[in-house]
This record gives sequence, structure tokens and C-alpha cells, in this order.
Amino acid sequence: MLNLKKLLKCIALPGMLVLTGCASSSTPESPDDYTLDDVPVQAPFEDLDTLATNDWWNRGASNIIDMKVPRDEVLAFGMYTVANNTLKMTAQLFPLYPNETREVRLEVQEGNQWTELQTAEVNDLGWSAQFRIDDWDGTKDVPYRLRHGEEAVFTGLIRKDPIDKEEITLAAFSCNSNKDRGMRENYVRNVNHQDPDLLFFAGDQSYDHKEHTAAWLKFGMQFRDLFRERPCITIPDDHDIGQGNLWGENGKKAELPGGADGGYFFHPEYVKMVERCQTSHLPDPYDPTPIERGIGVYYTNLLVGGVDFAILEDRKFKSGPAGKVPQQGPRPDHVRNPDYDPATVDLEGLKLLGDRQLRFLDAWGQNQEGVAMKAVLSQTGFCGGAHLHGSQDNRLHADMDSNGWPQTGRNKALEAIRRAGAVHIGGDQHLATIIHHGIEEYEDGPWAFIVPAIINNYYSRWWWPTEEEIAAVEPISESGLPWTGDYLDGFNNKITMYAYANPDSDSNGAGYGLIRFHKDREEVTFECWPREADVTEEGAQQFTGWPMTVKPGE
Repeated sequence: MLNLKKLLKCIALPGMLVLTGCASSSTPESPDDYTLDDVPVQAPFEDLDTLATNDWWNRGASNIIDMKVPRDEVLAFGMYTVANNTLKMTAQLFPLYPNETREVRLEVQEGNQWTELQTAEVNDLGWSAQFRIDDWDGTKDVPYRLRHGEEAVFTGLIRKDPIDKEEITLAAFSCNSNKDRGMRENYVRNVNHQDPDLLFFAGDQSYDHKEHTAAWLKFGMQFRDLFRERPCITIPDDHDIGQGNLWGENGKKAELPGGADGGYFFHPEYVKMVERCQTSHLPDPYDPTPIERGIGVYYTNLLVGGVDFAILEDRKFKSGPAGKVPQQGPRPDHVRNPDYDPATVDLEGLKLLGDRQLRFLDAWGQNQEGVAMKAVLSQTGFCGGAHLHGSQDNRLHADMDSNGWPQTGRNKALEAIRRAGAVHIGGDQHLATIIHHGIEEYEDGPWAFIVPAIINNYYSRWWWPTEEEIAAVEPISESGLPWTGDYLDGFNNKITMYAYANPDSDSNGAGYGLIRFHKDREEVTFECWPREADVTEEGAQQFTGWPMTVKPGE
């Protein structure tokens, strides 16, 4: 006879994706003796996330991560933010067998006692569970623990809002290449030593396009000792949702495998699963209206210690180039034509951030209540900040994957960031840079720091202007680098290059950014640390050109 919980799994309830036949009431002698018929919720997509869906235990060994962990280790990690007196937390689990409970418990420590605050149901697609606690007291540190079953536990600390600190620090990362499956001990050691107030992972936490859950678990195990005790922002980029590049075009279906026609190539429920796992712990979106095919949005803001961070979705509304602009090379998005006119690709109707996010940026920029400084966080930079792509013999005149295109959309975004008096921080380019943007004139726009790749052996890029360009530019002497100064990128956007870390530099150009917001003097310091640096030792060196302190709005 079926128990009630198993029976409910067999009823077609509104909102459930795919339901299977009822699971057997008997428990196999071994967990691996379950069959597909025992699985309560089957995936609505094929050939995606196979290591974590359906009868996942029959998939064999994975080179990403072992999914068959001891059952006291199934609670992999948690992530949280606190905004507007609301705590949001996501618990991430390893895959569960059919007979295991789908309930996770959130407990907090009060004195010597642990108190259960809430339970949450695990979603079989992605194996995450979401918590929301309103009326959260952000004035004190609170130890927490997530629990599953009798033995699985993940512990951490919900930090108080550091509003009393004069300096707020953000550690920023991007591009966790699967060419290196090892742990990230250097990053964990360094960043915990520097003890930032907030973490930001700008995208490409996963490079295993069809196996997000396994790759996300691997990422979490690599970095969980950073975010178990501090708030963390994670946003997915193109590789996370299974594409080499992404021009989302409001969620439509992409027809070209590379997605250059715009839209999402994989099943919308797969995209929703990725975004649920990576972003559901973020503050509520500014406007939660879904885009096409029910895909959600997450653009929002997070106020930490008086620094207001806008969190954007670079790719979600952006137009795809294929079929819309003249193709100028072997790919719709790569311009390889020295004689092309950049104005021919900046056509009316093309979108970058989209109208919804521009309205959000305008409203966010005007809100100054409790705000000392502002910053914009997104996947990538608002210009073409690299010349060589993938290899040193592959020079592109312009790359439409960058936010330098379309130029009109780029300028609208930068104008909104400038009005807010914010700096911009992003990743994606596998090339660390500090650029002062120009909109109408050189350096009349915001400052931007694109942080390096965590592991820079996937698709390297170089800042390498031509001899003709270099001869026409007066370099910035105090930078310590050649090839700095005023340049036009491949779309004729005005940029002033202050620092760059080509992959022939320390640690192959891999590392992370640390951004210090000096509230007392309204300045921002950009630091860029190589992967192999040891900041616990005296004399540890940053990349050449860093650190650099700027004053937003100047």
C-alpha cells in the first residue's frame, strides 16, 4: 500500500512539470536497485542534466563530480542575501533517491539553542530548496545551519549589515573553467584572509553545458568556504545555460546552435532550473514579469553597508546579430573586416539591456535613501576590450558578444550608470581591465573594472592594439604598462585603457578582483590578484597596473 506522501506524488497537480507512475512502497535492498518507475518527478527535457535527473544513479562515474555521496553529505552548500529586512537563502543538495525526504530545514542559533525557522521543499530539477524569512534583524550576526534528514548539515553565519564600516569590500570572480577540475584552495585562503563583506560571481560558474547541476555542485564545493559566512551574488552567463554565447532576445527560441539569431537554445525548463539554482537567493527582482516561454528575470539591487549594488542581466534582452546586421566574417558575431563601417551594425530597434532594465537603472540611480555609494554588477563590459581572441593569431576587429554592441544600447546603459554616479564591475572576457568609458567624449562616462578569469585556459583574450593605433596614442605614464590611453574599440566606442592583464602575465592572467568602496571619501580602489599570489605573505604582488583608486563621476 502506498503512503500518503507517495500517493500525492502520483497526482497531476497544477504547476507540476512531469509526473511519473507511483513509486513502489517497498525499499530496495540497495539504493541502486530503484528503477525509473520509482522516480517521482522526471525531467521534461532530454539529453540535459542526465547526471542529476530521472534514474541518475545509473549514469556511472562522472568526471565532473561524484554524485553518489554518503547520505550525511547530501546537503552540499547554501547561499544567502539580506535585503529590505528579508533573508533569502538557497540550499543546494546532491541528487536524492526516490525514497528520501524532499524537506530541508533552516535553523538559527539563539544562545545555546538551535531554533527551526522554516522548512522548504527540494525541487527534483536542480535539487535546490528556497527559504524566505521576512522581518529579519540585520543588526547582529546569526549562526545558521541547513539540515536534511537526521545527519546531513551545512553550517554558516548570516552576517549583520556592515553599515558602521567606512570601507565596504567586494570580491569579484568570473569564468570557472572546466579545464581545471581541482579545488580552489588559493582563492579560498586569500579571500577569507582579506575578509570581504560581499562576494560576486559574474557568470560562467559552469562550463559543462548540458550538465549544469553536476557542474554547479562542483563549483559550490570549490567555493563554499567563502560564501558559507558572507552574502553572495551569483548570476549565470552563457555557458551556465549551455551556450557559447547568448543574445536572449526576451526568451525566444534560438534556432542556430550558436544562438546568434537570438534566444535560448535549450529547453526553457532547463534555463529556469539554472536560474533558480543560481539566483533565487538574490533580492526580489525589480519587475518579476517573466519573459517569453515562462523564463524568469532576476535583475535587482542589494544594499550592503550603505553601498548599493545594481545586479543586471546583460544577455537576457539583447538582440542577436544573425539576420539583423551585415555579416562581416566567418561568424555572425565576429567582425573580421578592416574596412567595415561600425555604423552599419548600429541599427534602429536593436536592444542591449532592454527597456525594462533601463527603466530599472534610472529608478535605482535616483534612489539615494541610505546610500553612500553605488556600483553596477553584470556579466561583461560595455566595450570591446580585447583584440586577440582564443589565440594570438585570431585578431577580431569587433566582437558582438561584448556589450560594446549595439552602440546605441551601450551608450544608453553607460548614461544611466553615469547619472547614478556608479562604477561598473563585470567579468566574462577572460581579460582583466580597468577602462574609463567615453560616451560623447573620452572619459565622460563611468569607470569599469572587468575582473580576470578564475581559470584562464579556456578561451584567452589579449589587449593588443596595432602598431598604427599605438603610434597615435599618448600612453598613461603612471600605469606602468604600454598600450594605455585613449582608443576606439572595434565599434568606434571611446575608451581609455588604464590597466590590463594579458594571459602572458602572472598566473596566465587568472585571478580575482577585490574592490574597496571608501565611503568616507567617495572613492573606489580596484585590486587585481593573480591566482598564484599568497596574500597572507608580506610583499604579495598584484597584476601590473593595480591597485588603482578612482573617484566615480570624475
